[in-house]
Amino acid sequence: MDTLHAKADWERVGDKWFRKTQLYTEVFDQDLDLDTYIIAGAPYGGAIALWRDETKLQAYQAGKSLKPTVDIYSLAGKKLLSVQWDKGPVKGLGWSDDETLLIVAANGEVSCYDLQGDFSTFSLGHGADNYGVESCAFHNDGMVALLGNNTFIAVSSYIEPRPAALATPPSGEIQAWSIMPPEHTLSRTVEVLANIGSTVFAIDATECEDRYVDFGALSHISVSPDGMYINLYSTQGKAHIISSDFQDQIMEHESDSKTPPLYVGWCGSDAIIAWEDELHIIGQGSESSTYIYDATRIHIISERDGARVITNDFCEFIERVPDATLQAFGASTESSPAAILLDAVGQLELGSPKADDYIQLIRPNLTESVDTCVNAAGREFDAEWQKRLLKAASFGKSVLDIYNSDEFVEMCETLRVLNAVRFYKVGLGVSFEQFHRLTPEHLIKRLLNRHEYLLALKIASYLKLPSDRIYIHWAAAKVRTGTEDEDTICRLVVERLSGKPGISFEEIARAANHEGRTHLATELLNHEPRGGKQVPLLLEMDQDDIALDKAVESGDTDLIACVLFHLKKKHSLSEFFRIINSRPTASALVEAGALLADDTTMLKDLYYQDDRRVEGANVFIRESLRQPDSRTASDKLALAGKLLLDSKDSAVETIAIKEAMALLRLQDALERDLTDKFTGLSVNETMSKLIHLGYHSRAKKIQSEFRVPEKVAWWIRLRALVAKREWSEIEDIAKNKKSPIGWEPFYNLILQAGNPRLASQFVGRCLVETGETITMYEKCGMRVKAAEEAVRLKDAESWQRLLQAAGRATPEGREIERLGATVFTKK
Repeated sequence: MDTLHAKADWERVGDKWFRKTQLYTEVFDQDLDLDTYIIAGAPYGGAIALWRDETKLQAYQAGKSLKPTVDIYSLAGKKLLSVQWDKGPVKGLGWSDDETLLIVAANGEVSCYDLQGDFSTFSLGHGADNYGVESCAFHNDGMVALLGNNTFIAVSSYIEPRPAALATPPSGEIQAWSIMPPEHTLSRTVEVLANIGSTVFAIDATECEDRYVDFGALSHISVSPDGMYINLYSTQGKAHIISSDFQDQIMEHESDSKTPPLYVGWCGSDAIIAWEDELHIIGQGSESSTYIYDATRIHIISERDGARVITNDFCEFIERVPDATLQAFGASTESSPAAILLDAVGQLELGSPKADDYIQLIRPNLTESVDTCVNAAGREFDAEWQKRLLKAASFGKSVLDIYNSDEFVEMCETLRVLNAVRFYKVGLGVSFEQFHRLTPEHLIKRLLNRHEYLLALKIASYLKLPSDRIYIHWAAAKVRTGTEDEDTICRLVVERLSGKPGISFEEIARAANHEGRTHLATELLNHEPRGGKQVPLLLEMDQDDIALDKAVESGDTDLIACVLFHLKKKHSLSEFFRIINSRPTASALVEAGALLADDTTMLKDLYYQDDRRVEGANVFIRESLRQPDSRTASDKLALAGKLLLDSKDSAVETIAIKEAMALLRLQDALERDLTDKFTGLSVNETMSKLIHLGYHSRAKKIQSEFRVPEKVAWWIRLRALVAKREWSEIEDIAKNKKSPIGWEPFYNLILQAGNPRLASQFVGRCLVETGETITMYEKCGMRVKAAEEAVRLKDAESWQRLLQAAGRATPEGREIERLGATVFTKK
């Protein structure tokens, strides 16, 4: 193969070389006249969208629908999707990086379509429906729209669109405008470049800054894909290429045409200008290269490394010739080592000994030559030239003693993938540079959007990438479009995906539900092992009973609680209880939640539905205990008693409730008579308070009515009198010869209340162990009395201790010594 043939389509512009490669031929049918269409192309060799240019007449075609559509094709002319459009004039047509089509209507409504036909919409707002959209510009993740009132609206993300108005530009007609994408601005937000008058303003979210350039009125403004240069094309036919910071003028180009171009843009980082059938690539100074397309209208789609030219008959790619290709094909006057290596493999095929001579000539640069041939192979679209360059690289590395072949192997793998997706039936004309920017994962995603599942699986396997997303996408498409009955589709999907790692049946079921195939979606969800994936979709499908069962089976209490909350909100209370009654786990969780939240209404309804009378009565009792007045509390107890009335196992509880109600009635009467608070007190506390207030007879009556034991009544009376410090009353009680509780409580409580004198009166009546009375008198501060007791009991040790504590020289000590002198002899 002659290298001159490879360079046949090369054009030199200054010190740069450009080439065009024809990717596809016979792209569109002849009855589809691209001259009457507006075209927008997705980046990285993606799909192209066609919208009929309403400013041009179209020939009538019998049988063709007159309804407006936006048609989507591959670069090879294969129709991928047709979108019916009934929202009026299209003011903007663009693509996102993930190959989502954006269609902007005149009223500011933006429709986002993927290649499956699924779509979402959002509105630009900010008066777009009133003023109308004039034009739009798109970048990777967002867009900017110019409204009829000369304001700009920016959307930074299509995933979560939040339209925001940019700073207001100066008054005056906006003759041309473009955008600087966020990745190329210092603020990391989109920036609009607008020509007003004879200058250009940079407009962002906060300010509008004059860039102070004076190139007159402009018809086009275009920013290079790398954000380094700006092409300002004047209405006088002159292109001004400047740096993106507006500091340096790189070059000027006079087009010699007074007809405004249809397209002013970029071929990588090189400026291009195109009319209907003519394209200029601009070089340094006045140098340029012109491509003439006879009798055909061209459309240009800029890429980061070149530009696509699309006509009815072909699709070709124009790019600056890569450095590796220049070296391999010897574009310069002096042959490079890589070009000599390529010639050497030609001599080898001819069996000529010159092959070895060539190798020896470039041996010092052989490793570099092999690398150059490998890189040049990646930049070729022609498979034959790829093979030839790789063969040269293989020949060169076979001569080398040491060479790392990783890049060579990787390039072979990459080219196999690229050649497969470039095939005309697939139509992804992606270049080597675009492939690496796009990444293999996103390339596979584009294949899935085109339903190229077998190719996607082969590429995933070849590049050792996960294949679960491919299977899920295939299954989702199957449940959407399959013509078989639902059970057959379910069986086919399950059989195909059985055993495959990472498969989510929830996604497939969601696709089925989206198509209205509820039964199929439910059956598919039975094969989803994760309850957290099953339940939300089942709830969306109104399969409430199944959702609750799946949540219970999962054992996840949070998931069960989430389902119960949804059901309670959606259904009436009776229907909600009907659902949970047959599911003990759910019912128990509802009960536990209501108890924790103290939701008495829920608890009463739940216990009533389950006929759980005792638990229901307990709720009323708890409510009764919290009531501020006795009458309301009594009413609550009455309801509790009514629930237990027919229960044979609750006789004790029924009696207790009756007594509690009687106490509440009594307390209500006391509050009315005595104007004091009694509600909430127990029987004992009520008696104690009455004694404290001096109403002993009433306390005695309560004792009798509620059959309070005598011992308990004495305790209550004693504590109340001690708390009130009714010492005379206590002394009267002490006159009784018998106490049901003994006299020790009298001694202890009175002593604790700070009356040792009175407490000492009960020491002699307490039934305590021998010698304990000594300590009791001593606690009352009566050492002499304690000494008398020690002498009486002949307890010398205690007498001696008391004497030491009092001191012999004190009157108290002398008295203690006197008492013991007649009984205890001195040691």
